[in-house]
Amino acid sequence: MAAAGLQEVLPLPLTSTSPPPPLFDGTTRLYVSYTCPFAQRVWITRNYKGLQDKIKLVAINLQDRPAWYKDKVYPENKVPSLEHNGKVLGESLDLIKYVDSNFEGSSLFPSDPVKSEFGEQLISHVDTFVKEGFTSMKAADPVQQISPAFDFLENALGKFDDGPFFLGQFSLVDIAYVPFVERFQIVLSEVFKHDVTEGRPKFAAWMEEVNKIGAYTQTRNDPKEIVDVFKKRFLVQQ
Repeated sequence: MAAAGLQEVLPLPLTSTSPPPPLFDGTTRLYVSYTCPFAQRVWITRNYKGLQDKIKLVAINLQDRPAWYKDKVYPENKVPSLEHNGKVLGESLDLIKYVDSNFEGSSLFPSDPVKSEFGEQLISHVDTFVKEGFTSMKAADPVQQISPAFDFLENALGKFDDGPFFLGQFSLVDIAYVPFVERFQIVLSEVFKHDVTEGRPKFAAWMEEVNKIGAYTQTRNDPKEIVDVFKKRFLVQQ
């Protein structure tokens, strides 16, 4: 875990003119985009477990992605993907579990059966939360539309009282949600002047604690860039 606190020098994103790395040479590589919330999940997991020296970060420019990435690495042509032991795996929720289970470092998922079951329920719900969040951005009243999604998080954070996180201690559940919470919170604040933590004390405490974790804060996006992306994608008619 000590390595998780180190500030990593991030490699430049590879473009259509960039040559491929020496693929399948035994190096474990995590392919990401620095702006992709799905890739951010696996990036946080890698950082928190102190695997910066074990898993090499390879950034892809999604607006000008190299052809070799689809042809030789990941036919799905999206991020994240993980090159490990001669194969390439994808899908962020699968990958955070894979990295947690197949690499050294303390487990990010509890062995306690009650917490484990609740954790799986929350991870199963995260796609619904993400969909509700993005759908709300197009609504006539995004603040009202998204409110139940954040009420769900507030209620879920009250399940255990042995820590500020969903399962008490920081886990894969927090990692699954935080990249999208980050984006929705910034847009609601900057565009709609709404503080999503208001009236949600457990969620407010969760955000405060998450923002103390270097493994996450090193992956955060520039708020201005997040707002610009959302305006271009969702708010043209606002």
